[in-house]
Amino acid sequence: MGEHYYSQHPQAASHRRTVTVQLRSQAFTFVTDAGVFSKKGVDFGSELLIEAFREPVIPGKILDMGCGYGPIGIALSKSFPERPVMMADINERAAELAEENVRVNRVRAKVCRSHLFEQIDGRFAAIVTNPPIRAGKKIVYRIFSEGYDFLESKGELWTVIQKKQGAPSALKALQSIFGTVDVVVKKKGYFVFCAKKD
Repeated sequence: MGEHYYSQHPQAASHRRTVTVQLRSQAFTFVTDAGVFSKKGVDFGSELLIEAFREPVIPGKILDMGCGYGPIGIALSKSFPERPVMMADINERAAELAEENVRVNRVRAKVCRSHLFEQIDGRFAAIVTNPPIRAGKKIVYRIFSEGYDFLESKGELWTVIQKKQGAPSALKALQSIFGTVDVVVKKKGYFVFCAKKD
């Protein structure tokens, strides 16, 4: 099997680049590299999730699970500077880039190297994830089910998935775990879901 962006130790030769993008009406600069997800720039799904996200009604932290080089967590940290933001990824190159991008964009987010929730402590008001679809449904649905346990009461899990990559079945999986799931936005075949914990 070939290497994927969810590999812990990417073997692809480094080929760093810098991209600039507007997210939530603010300018960001991100350093990317080979061996990480969406290395050429922020992908449409992540951008849609970032723009759709609404601040939780409850106080507490935000977790970006599978953060890659960091656009989701960093954009939300900039938008909600009073909320602690944690960003987690198994890919060590991605985590290093996320740490660099936290500094470049002057936000206070923390980066954690973690396979799913293994190294995560505490509970969160919101978990956001553009899940690693190519890792398979088993991994994606673990993010949903384990994420439930890491949410505060009334906390929310936000995710984006393409219809052709399993959005309808992901919606059913989320409904079976959470009960209440809103389809926040549908655009160009992408769905943003917000699942609410009772």
